[in-house]
Amino acid sequence: MKTLRIALFTYSTKPRGGVIHTLELAEALQEAGQEVCIYALDKDNIGFHRPLKCPSKLVPTQPAADSIDKLIEQRIAEFIDYLSNETDKYDIYHSQDCISANALKVLRDQQMIPSFLRTVHHIDDFNSPYLQECHDRSIQEPDLCLCVSQYWQEQLQQQYKVSAPVIINGINTQRFSSDANGSERELKQRLGITGDHVYLSIGGIEPRKNSLRLLQAFSQILKVHPQAQLVIAGGETLFDYQPYRNEFFTIAKQHQIHLGESLLLPGVMSDQDIPVLYRCADAFVFPSVKEGWGLVLLEAIASGLPVITSNIAPFTEFLSSQQALLVKPHSSNAIAQAMLDILDKNLAQQLIRNSKAIPSQYSWQKSAQIHLKLYQKLKQDARN
Repeated sequence: MKTLRIALFTYSTKPRGGVIHTLELAEALQEAGQEVCIYALDKDNIGFHRPLKCPSKLVPTQPAADSIDKLIEQRIAEFIDYLSNETDKYDIYHSQDCISANALKVLRDQQMIPSFLRTVHHIDDFNSPYLQECHDRSIQEPDLCLCVSQYWQEQLQQQYKVSAPVIINGINTQRFSSDANGSERELKQRLGITGDHVYLSIGGIEPRKNSLRLLQAFSQILKVHPQAQLVIAGGETLFDYQPYRNEFFTIAKQHQIHLGESLLLPGVMSDQDIPVLYRCADAFVFPSVKEGWGLVLLEAIASGLPVITSNIAPFTEFLSSQQALLVKPHSSNAIAQAMLDILDKNLAQQLIRNSKAIPSQYSWQKSAQIHLKLYQKLKQDARN
């Protein structure tokens, strides 16, 4: 197979799910002998959150516009301006998000690139007509769409009449494991993790993560186990969820859930700290109402944690009720009951044992090989 020159595009340098997917895929493709470069909007001029094993180019940005519509328009334009002056050429232009997909559409229509494809991690619904148009265009215009689960494959067909092959996520089991490396104690001290029962969630405070119901469920746990702690890490996102966050902190105040004591919000964690953080918890709680696939669930399982998550697709594509506690995400009572149940050591160990084999089924190396076959087909179709 001839070596391909591949450009992968992502909207951020921060460790969100789609960004992690981009980096891991890029490095696996590079390891497989391809020539890969990652292009990313660099919004704070400090680059990626970790060193990369493949080349990257950071697209400079200006301060954020005063509305989300203008911000998206600005970010698309910044991609277009940068790539219009780019001298490096590639066989494959692969977008992982709506913003870069809209930019690549413009470049393709101007015949500056031959074609492009996009991975759809999930479908969004926006109140803004402009944002919805951008989103729809990023799905309808690529020469090929990919997706990360059977659920979203079905939704793309139903909502857009787009046939999208399913590619898989992966997990680096050398990076995420239950093997302590001695830094757990220091991280616990630094973050203030002292609880008898420590629940971890990753993804920040936002509607899609179901943060309000998670907090309401945790308030019930504290009535039984007042020394328990809830750690919600992450949170870097393109959108401003301040009203939702305000409601979150109002609920915390109403239930006397004290920030820095029962509730810990460490924000975006360093690359070195993330695997350690999993090992500082007793259980992983992820009652999200919409995900592309749920990469953090794989990370938690690989780290030896029992998992609570929503009884919805795509989680149910790779998790059964014997491998995780699957709950109704719209019921804080159901989430709370699962959080109490998982404290049973026999049940927790059973979940851990039953889910232990899952990470071995998903590797970035396997994902890279699936991508390469699709890249070759796209390149061949472009010639014909």
